[in-house]
Amino acid sequence: MATEELQATEAAERQDHMPVHGIDHLEIFVGNAAQAAYWYVHAMGFKEVAYRGLETGRRDRVSRVLEQGRVRLVLTGTLNGDDEIGDHHRRHGDSVVDIALSVPDAEKAYLTAVEHGARGLETPRWLEDDHGRVQVAAIATYGEVRHTFIQRDEYQGAFLPGYAHRADPNRGPDNMLLGIDHVVGNVQLGHMEEWVHFYERVFGMTEMIHFSDEEISTEYSALMSKVVTDGNGRLKFPINEPAQGKRKSQIDEYLEFHNGAGVQHIALATTDIVGTVSELTDRGVEFLRTPDSYYEEVPGRVGDIKEDLDDLARLGILVDRDDEGYLLQIFSKPTGDRPTLFFEIIERHGSRGFGEGNFKALFEAIEREQELRGNL
Repeated sequence: MATEELQATEAAERQDHMPVHGIDHLEIFVGNAAQAAYWYVHAMGFKEVAYRGLETGRRDRVSRVLEQGRVRLVLTGTLNGDDEIGDHHRRHGDSVVDIALSVPDAEKAYLTAVEHGARGLETPRWLEDDHGRVQVAAIATYGEVRHTFIQRDEYQGAFLPGYAHRADPNRGPDNMLLGIDHVVGNVQLGHMEEWVHFYERVFGMTEMIHFSDEEISTEYSALMSKVVTDGNGRLKFPINEPAQGKRKSQIDEYLEFHNGAGVQHIALATTDIVGTVSELTDRGVEFLRTPDSYYEEVPGRVGDIKEDLDDLARLGILVDRDDEGYLLQIFSKPTGDRPTLFFEIIERHGSRGFGEGNFKALFEAIEREQELRGNL
């Protein structure tokens, strides 16, 4: 058997033990779910589709389920403050606590994960109501982030048992944001390899790209990153760690204000980044800016693209090309008071990369913000 065929066979065998449909939802612990939901609806264009709280019989927390395209966010806040949600928010601020995964068999996924070295958090159990039943289980990953396995093929309700229906989701092409492209985690120095091996071992993922501190650096700071992905590309998890530099890197700043490892940013896919970013900007979303000099080099570096370069410069959208095509991307400023969680908007035209050619411009933009905060 040829080397390429052998590698493909070995990769398929690794992936077979943990089939995953994709990301079911992301749960974010927030300080005030009502106010956070207002921002996500009115600024980011989401729709609230389900709710759980006092009115549904839940006495300790409130959760608001928001959807746009195939993106589902659950914003959860505490009702008394003296619980795990309150403790988590005091330590981390608004923070992703759960990257929930849709699976065909939650019990099998949990047992397989634990067998391959994952730490179990919740053993498999069924949740039921008049709309059917859902099986859930959970394992730990970096920091206090968890992966909840969701098996929902026997459920017809709004989200999960115990949630009240608020509105029907809009899954048509009118949405600005259509899906989750990737979710990026920041970990402490020396722990990137640990979590890369975790995803390879537990989920059968493979290392897609490796960026060294020489590739991701500026005059002042640097970081290292590896991207793991499943066989069909539905899951892409970049893992970052800080590297030695003259000053504090963006990863160091994140780890300090988040008080440990966690999700740094969520990349959301669109098919019209110019229209989407224009609309989001009008709605009050703030994005990092790039100097005009960046766009002088784009034609020679990237070549022909269908978008108008003047539109990209006006909005601050970055563009990069690899062997398979090009992509456009832009990064929001942090969504909360702490310089931690933010969003990326990305549009791909064949490219499977992550904007390597934009790293220097992006990090310099982040460093300008760090300097304003006194954290560079």
